[in-house]
Amino acid sequence: MSAVADSLHVALKVIVYICLYFAAAFILGPLLYWLGGTAGYVVTITVTGLLAAAFSNTLCLRIYVHRGIAAIGLRSDPAAFANLGFGCLGGIGAAALVLAGPLLCHAARIVPDPTNQASLSSFFFVSVLLLFGSAGEELLFRGFGFQVLLQALGDWQTVLPVGIVFAALHAGNPNATWLGLANTAGFGILFGYAFVRSHDIWLPIGLHFGWNFTLPLFGVNVSGLTIRLTGFTMRWSAGTLWSGGEYGPEGSILTSAVLFLLFAYLWKAPIRRQPSALLDPPAGDLTCVPGQPLSPSS
Repeated sequence: MSAVADSLHVALKVIVYICLYFAAAFILGPLLYWLGGTAGYVVTITVTGLLAAAFSNTLCLRIYVHRGIAAIGLRSDPAAFANLGFGCLGGIGAAALVLAGPLLCHAARIVPDPTNQASLSSFFFVSVLLLFGSAGEELLFRGFGFQVLLQALGDWQTVLPVGIVFAALHAGNPNATWLGLANTAGFGILFGYAFVRSHDIWLPIGLHFGWNFTLPLFGVNVSGLTIRLTGFTMRWSAGTLWSGGEYGPEGSILTSAVLFLLFAYLWKAPIRRQPSALLDPPAGDLTCVPGQPLSPSS
């Protein structure tokens, strides 16, 4: 198969993957909103994103690789749970580091939020919603389409542009800033590197969830969105360069600095590499190799 044909084959796979995602979201969104009733728009969007990403990954894996969704980097074994733990630890630690400094320097303080009456049930509900949102985004951005591009283009040739696309899709979030979008691109690149390091989507899911979960604990916005986990909020006396303004700490220069520490953490952490159906096919398995015809028995 020629190089042009190989490129067209890769492009077709990615286009099919994206189209399946949007088709599933187009059907599931209104249906879940109708079924959910008072559950709310944010809940519908979050669950729709997760289900649509799971559907598009599952179907593409069945069509092109003849595997189940676990083969995309969602195994349930000790190595996967360890990687998820390392991810959560890194995300939580990075968020805490960004916010602990201003609190210790009295550039910010945590005060009761009279507009939010927190409860244990709402805490668990919002936490699960944050987990679903993180998992949905990572399945979409680090799933089948991302891995097809990794196989065809290489690591950084895929990680960098996908990270930029990840940030671009946050440009419509409330109060987005250029620094906030630059940091969001940094996170997109970081999550991509986490997958390259592990071949395991659990690691970027853990990083993503750990960050998104910790910020609301301190009472700050997440990518411009106000998410209440506790009855407290963080009030800043420092300027928006340090606080991130209404976009939240992701629009802060402090996050820019901590991103480098998070990259170093991922580089040094004892992450366990997982086998990938697309990137590490078993010897003799030609289903994942570009340019190789399938045998009649496959």
